[in-house]
Amino acid sequence: MSARTWSAALVLAAIASSPTILRGPLRSRDTELMVAGLRALGVTIDDQGDTWVITPGPLTGPATIDVGNAGTVMRFLLPLAALADGDVHFDGDPRARERPLKPVVDGLRSLGTSITSPTGGLPLTVSGRGWLMGGSVTLDASLSSQFVTALLLAAPRFASGIEVRHDGARLPSGLHIAMTVEMLRAAGVLVEHAETFAWRVEPGPLHVGTLRIEPDLSNAAPFLAAAMVTGGSVTVPDWPVRTSQAGDVLRHLLERLGGHCELTPRGLTVTGPEMIKGIEVDLGDVGELTPVIAAICAFAEGPSTLGGIAHLRHHETDRLTALSREITALGGDVQDTEDGLVIKPQPMHGGLFSTYDDHRLATAAAVLGLRVPGVEVDDIATTGKTLPGFVELWAELLG
Repeated sequence: MSARTWSAALVLAAIASSPTILRGPLRSRDTELMVAGLRALGVTIDDQGDTWVITPGPLTGPATIDVGNAGTVMRFLLPLAALADGDVHFDGDPRARERPLKPVVDGLRSLGTSITSPTGGLPLTVSGRGWLMGGSVTLDASLSSQFVTALLLAAPRFASGIEVRHDGARLPSGLHIAMTVEMLRAAGVLVEHAETFAWRVEPGPLHVGTLRIEPDLSNAAPFLAAAMVTGGSVTVPDWPVRTSQAGDVLRHLLERLGGHCELTPRGLTVTGPEMIKGIEVDLGDVGELTPVIAAICAFAEGPSTLGGIAHLRHHETDRLTALSREITALGGDVQDTEDGLVIKPQPMHGGLFSTYDDHRLATAAAVLGLRVPGVEVDDIATTGKTLPGFVELWAELLG
């Protein structure tokens, strides 16, 4: 699963009523920051190599949490800080100070939490009292579904639970919220989702138990894209037949682009076409796939329009502007619109591709480099944010 799913599992384990065992942990910058943040709050996490054993305890302050540039850490740990006894200070990378956080801050304040934040974002200090009554929160989550997820994850520990309602423009990444609800229910939490944009979580004990989380399907995107842009074939083993992961949409997207996808007990095999098709597609629920899909579309036989992704302007970087600027600098023709990208394939040449400390930009650049000689990625190490070992895996793929 993605760093987001691992972070959600760690948060649930931290507030569970019994110890949790997480097998095959993802060791990335984002998950390591989440582990460090939970330990700062008094949670015991025993690293046993291929297993993390999480023993919950009273959440305590004072504490200082470095969120890096992880949206999951800065958002998911805020409600836990409200449940802690003492002051908890949050800060992170310069970009993290620019990323939206105010809806979660305002939501917690409406529930009675004292938060000192001059801007509504980082840096900030939460003055926890050791408990939170809960209640009803209405917020605008159009910039990130993580605002909703953050409150839902902690809600079983609120004295009266919570009702969260989204009121605003389009809610992005709805599949990720659905996965959060699934995880809560699997832990024994009662979650009602009777309305499209409203969720009710009842208070009570939760038990995660022993959990082995699926590999992150979204992280497979650049490897499958390699087959698409070279006309070759790539197999990702152990692709689940049934999954709630948003990354499973890759199979359908790649077929629309002209690829052939075959799912067997061995895994998912993608074979690239002789000619990539241009597409018009809404990626609102799977925005994290946009950079790699844009790289594939840069080699299509016709134009493509990727829409529903205005929220990507508020991720690790403004991904729409960055993709437009960097692909165009290599000779491509990519225009960013209000909510997406218009890609008109053109012959491209080598050059420096800036990643802006964004792991998804780095993997997109790697895909471009398979067809365009001389593409230089300025910071491929940023892939360690969610996929440590990417460089070695990429080199193995290329033989």
